[in-house]
Amino acid sequence: MRVDPYAAETDPAQRAGRLGVGIVSAGRVGSVLGAALRGAGHHVVGVHAVSADSLSRAETLLPDVPVLPVPEIMRRSELVLLAVPDDVLGEVISGLADAGHIRQGQLLMHTSGLHGTDIAAPAQAAGAIALAIHPAMTFTGLSMDLQRLPSCSFAVTAATPVLPIAQALVVEMGGEPVVVAEEHRASYHAALAHASNHLNTLTAQSAHILSELGIEHPDRVLSALLHASLDNALASGEGALSGPIARGDVETVRHHLRALGAAEVPSDIRPAYIAMARATALRALERGVLSADRAQDLFGILQD
Repeated sequence: MRVDPYAAETDPAQRAGRLGVGIVSAGRVGSVLGAALRGAGHHVVGVHAVSADSLSRAETLLPDVPVLPVPEIMRRSELVLLAVPDDVLGEVISGLADAGHIRQGQLLMHTSGLHGTDIAAPAQAAGAIALAIHPAMTFTGLSMDLQRLPSCSFAVTAATPVLPIAQALVVEMGGEPVVVAEEHRASYHAALAHASNHLNTLTAQSAHILSELGIEHPDRVLSALLHASLDNALASGEGALSGPIARGDVETVRHHLRALGAAEVPSDIRPAYIAMARATALRALERGVLSADRAQDLFGILQD
């Protein structure tokens, strides 16, 4: 159980080390983390928002915080939270540095899962202190996300002398800091994307098949199964593996492949089934769950 050292305080703003925080930009992540930092007593001095959705989120989650252009946010802020897409992060940081908007000692914290602090080299050369944090959860951009932060792990990357700063900021937002080395960020991000995004795709494909069979609420059919499977996988790892692949039920898998090859089944589903079935069989074989003979038979029919 995590102990909150500030639990007895009535006003978070009275804690030591409160910072003036600028948010760039008010997307789903930036607006929620900005609200979390504000709840921890930091003073959000400005937020950058352009689209109607961003302006609405800023108004809802960061009421009374002025919407400002980025240069003004940089001028006012001790800590700048860059919550921009991975592919533009480097360009944004370089642009800020080239334009002279970086101040000596300014904390520059980004939320990219892919990148560590190397991408902030231009800002660091200008005197900024780079921190990389990434919350391992999906965001709705609604206030409900704030209640989910206490169960969320954050990947934290920073130079050793300032690593405690990044960790402390994560704890203040309610998260659990997990240190990830610079050279491991891409693998870390791939693992999360593989788990989250591909789970979404697999679920959507399965729901599509059920819907085509005339089942009106495929989500209800899948709900108990998927929740139990995820809980078991997280609790027991591959020891929770069950189903026709783990049992080596070759004929069952053969029937699956025939059904998925039907004209009415979208063409992306069968190759996805084959790829995941082969990966599952390989892991089951390596762990002794599946016999070599059964695995060979399965690999024989799992040809794309």
